[in-house]
Amino acid sequence: MRKLGSRKLKEKKVKEIIADLKEAKAIVLTDFRGLVVAEISKLRQMLKEEGVHYRVVKNTLTRLAVQELDLNDLEPYLQGPTALAYGYDDPVVPVKLLVKFAKENEHLKIKGGVLEKDILDEKELRQIAALPSKDVLLAKTLSCIQSPLAGMLNVLQGNIRNLVYVLQAIKDNKEESA
Repeated sequence: MRKLGSRKLKEKKVKEIIADLKEAKAIVLTDFRGLVVAEISKLRQMLKEEGVHYRVVKNTLTRLAVQELDLNDLEPYLQGPTALAYGYDDPVVPVKLLVKFAKENEHLKIKGGVLEKDILDEKELRQIAALPSKDVLLAKTLSCIQSPLAGMLNVLQGNIRNLVYVLQAIKDNKEESA
């Protein structure tokens, strides 16, 4: 492993962190103290399967990156060992996965994060993780929109149906009279 001693290497690492912070829709900062290698490997694999990148960072280099991007409110979370989980597609996925893993492994601590440029603390991230998935929310929204329309359609069909019954009754009545 190369040392981070050279200035050019440090500048390169800061640029990488900046690029990741800019591109990610969600970033979750974690403290991984106490996790054994097998647990960290399991966490990395679980995150990787969902398209989430997990990276241990140096706080000093990350501070430079967040200052560059005007995310200074993240600095209080850059204490102790820090790893960043980057979500590039669905911003809620890394939050849900890390909260779930933290429930199963008490050593993983969620410090805070960034969700669509909003800085959130650990409590807010846990609230977001408790929300239903995007697909479930979309299905619920669609059913809320669809329900009144289905009701209105049923009412309109009822009127047409009743008109047909009345016309049929008039026809039957006239046939009996004739």
